[in-house]
Amino acid sequence: MTPFTEYAISALLIVGGVFTLIGAIGLARLPDFYTRLHGPTKATTVGVGAIVISSVLYFSTLGQDIGIEEILITAFLFMTAPVSANFLAKAAMHLQVKTAKNTRGQSWDQ
Repeated sequence: MTPFTEYAISALLIVGGVFTLIGAIGLARLPDFYTRLHGPTKATTVGVGAIVISSVLYFSTLGQDIGIEEILITAFLFMTAPVSANFLAKAAMHLQVKTAKNTRGQSWDQ
């Protein structure tokens, strides 16, 4: 394995870990349902995607075949996370879940 590949894998792992940590902190610290939904779906998608892509790089440079399972996991994650977040947000809107006081934008109560 070349040093460039090792650096790329390490960078992807670090970026993935940082984004996943930011998503977890956002889930715990943000004030209302909508912002809590936004943090993990955006940050964790990028975080887990970077970790899985680093796994693909690692195992493909070891001489093993490219793992189709890892590529399918990444594709499934990138397709389903935004759709499920949209469904959750729309369900919360229909249930009239309240937002935090400082939320800007159009009110859903109209």
